[in-house]
Amino acid sequence: MVFSRASGVLLHPTSLPGRYGIGDLGEWAYRFVDYLVEAKQRLWQVLPLGPTSYGDSPYQALSSFAGNTLLISLDGLVEDGWLTEDDTADAPLFPETHVDFGAVIEYHNAMLAKAYERFCAAPGKAQREFRAFCFANRHWLDDFALFMTLKTLHNGRPWVEWETDLALHKPEAIAAAHEKHADIVNQYRFRQWLFFKQWFALKNYANNLGVRFIGDAPIFVAHDSSDVWSNQKLFTLDQRGYPTVIAGVPPDYFSPTGQRWGNPHYRWDVMAKDGYRWWIARLKATLSIVDILRIDHFRGFEAYWEVPASEPTAINGRWVQGPGSAFFEKVNAALGGLPIIAEDLGVITPEVEAMRDAAGLPGMKVLQFAWGGRGGENSFLPFNHVPNCIVYSGTHDNNTTVGWWNDPNETTPQMKAHVEAYVGHPVTEPHWEMIRLALASVAHTAIVPMQDLLGLDEHSRMNTPGRESGNWSWRMTPDAFDHPAKDRLRALTELYGRAPGEREEKSG
Repeated sequence: MVFSRASGVLLHPTSLPGRYGIGDLGEWAYRFVDYLVEAKQRLWQVLPLGPTSYGDSPYQALSSFAGNTLLISLDGLVEDGWLTEDDTADAPLFPETHVDFGAVIEYHNAMLAKAYERFCAAPGKAQREFRAFCFANRHWLDDFALFMTLKTLHNGRPWVEWETDLALHKPEAIAAAHEKHADIVNQYRFRQWLFFKQWFALKNYANNLGVRFIGDAPIFVAHDSSDVWSNQKLFTLDQRGYPTVIAGVPPDYFSPTGQRWGNPHYRWDVMAKDGYRWWIARLKATLSIVDILRIDHFRGFEAYWEVPASEPTAINGRWVQGPGSAFFEKVNAALGGLPIIAEDLGVITPEVEAMRDAAGLPGMKVLQFAWGGRGGENSFLPFNHVPNCIVYSGTHDNNTTVGWWNDPNETTPQMKAHVEAYVGHPVTEPHWEMIRLALASVAHTAIVPMQDLLGLDEHSRMNTPGRESGNWSWRMTPDAFDHPAKDRLRALTELYGRAPGEREEKSG
């Protein structure tokens, strides 16, 4: 059964504690699995795990197949012999409460370069494991490693600004570049090997304790990515590789000018001709590293907002038909099932709902969006939830619940009065009111951001959509593991029938 009645926590690994400036796949990740088990949680939801670039957003990754090598545990590399304790002894004093991405990237790259030097002198077993990994993943790894190599040699410039034959991925130029830069390419392959070794070790630990991962896949991919560079015919690009039309959303709750994301659109007609092969490969790869997958901006499969690339905002766009249910029929046949969550927020039409329901996918309910209406028509209100959905107190794009409650621009007196009338008493702990409502819902899955469990305010918000910088950097501190929220969460999880045990055995 993909979805039994359960609950979990939303926490991206970068937000874990640790002495190297960013959360990673080392000791604190394992401690967090133990935390979830002690709190009777069965799900750990993360954001996309791909390598980030400008703006540090996991939703604008350099590849939808590769892993974010900033998550590689340096202590894990010491244990495996790729680094020594002396190598990491003089690590900078990084901030505890947020990620300073520039400093972290510089330090981690230096450490990973040292690890590669030792690997090159390593005996045969490690080399054989590495070669086997490279062979199994060659369909994406070769292009990604060369893409990163060329990006490094071009001082980080986007691929459209490279020499024409390299930019347009001409086979002769690609073969020559592989040969010329073989050692740097191999180093980028090595970093991916390390990431996936550590990730699968963590995932096996979690799965063996009954904790499953919910991953996240943006519907669109970044223009400056190995995905687009190596598959240009699948995207809306001109002859030199620049996007002609780009993705975004019209004006909404988050922005009066809409959101201009900048991703190139897919040429769905071209993709349909080979049975959506690229998409199926992408989903298979992602579902090999997580157990359940949330697809961000699900409504784009039914119709998507298309903006001319020359437009400065997303206001002057238009709705264009997507591939619809035919896409999910192909994917279902290829994957043998759809352990997928549809992120169905925003402008949702009956056609989008019909596509979601035809595929049997659960949608999302966000409790911060439920309040202040009249007559109970709001589908986010708890009494309107259906069993086949995922309920959240808030998502990575929302303010924390405490921040939301205290901000008069987000929560009006009418909304507060609605919440208090609904729960039947004055609200003094808005985060726990939303957590209780989520866990009590008929939704088969309830997810709570770690910031809400800890009762943190707007300074701990993960992302503010439309803001250019300052996002994605929040980190929890070690004392969070001893916060009384864990015991309170466990008690509510048991009260509302979401704890592992007898109920699951009966339903399974």
